[in-house]
Amino acid sequence: MAIQSLTMPGRRFVISVPFVWLILFFLLPFLILLYISFVDMGNDISPFKPIWDSGTGLLKLKYENYWSIFRAGEGGALFQTLYIEAYLRSLWYALCTALLCLLIGYPFSYFIARAKPSVRPALLMMVMLPFWTSFLLRVYAWKGILADQGMLNQVFMALGLINEPIQMLYTDISMLVGMTYVYLPFMVLPLYANLVKMDFRLLEAAYDLGASPIKAFWLVTVPLSKAGIIAGFMLVFIPSVGEFVIPSLLGGPENIMIGRVVWDEMFSSNNWPRATALAVVMIGLIVVPLAIYYHYTGEQG
Repeated sequence: MAIQSLTMPGRRFVISVPFVWLILFFLLPFLILLYISFVDMGNDISPFKPIWDSGTGLLKLKYENYWSIFRAGEGGALFQTLYIEAYLRSLWYALCTALLCLLIGYPFSYFIARAKPSVRPALLMMVMLPFWTSFLLRVYAWKGILADQGMLNQVFMALGLINEPIQMLYTDISMLVGMTYVYLPFMVLPLYANLVKMDFRLLEAAYDLGASPIKAFWLVTVPLSKAGIIAGFMLVFIPSVGEFVIPSLLGGPENIMIGRVVWDEMFSSNNWPRATALAVVMIGLIVVPLAIYYHYTGEQG
């Protein structure tokens, strides 16, 4: 009992650290965003205005900051606004990026997990090596590679595959290439961490029972790596939704994602309440389905 009483304060401290971190760096900034999203700035430049009337003591919330997201300006039609299009485009690009990262990253993670233990550190170093270079420089490098006079077009023309440069920059392809390249390590690392712990004798048992390599992979390896697939998918999908740098450098004017829209509203239009309302809705689009999913999977477990 004495030993248990001595360890309880330390245990509570260790448990409280992540909660304090989440409160300071997630909950508190989110509450500030939520506060600003209901502010009526008027002609002022400061978004930190009171949202209550000191005379009546009642809240004066400007719901128009949210209503304008879903309602078009002139016609007043619902769900036909630039913001809805940006949300849908962001979700689509994020989904495609996560799927491409999964298709490319799963074989690579499986190869690292099956490699010799002495070789794995070097292979993991190759995965993490891009993080040693500036994110902005890596995206700019792809801009030079995919440009009309870039390296890729020059190679194709030298090989005689094309007669004139192909437009690859400022297209959907350039967007997906850049986002897949940047976020691929976020898929590889959790998949590797899951696959390296798998008991590969289960595959041998499946082979002994007559399963083909493809069937054994689909029925044994994939289900056992489900946790790594979900973790990698979320690590790629969530930051891809709000991506700003890659659409600005590699995407065209028609490929405006919600991160660019929030930037324009906040710094070009100086409309902080609407920008924060857009950010709050974007967080809700990600967190609410994720919470529902983990709620039901927790109940099933």
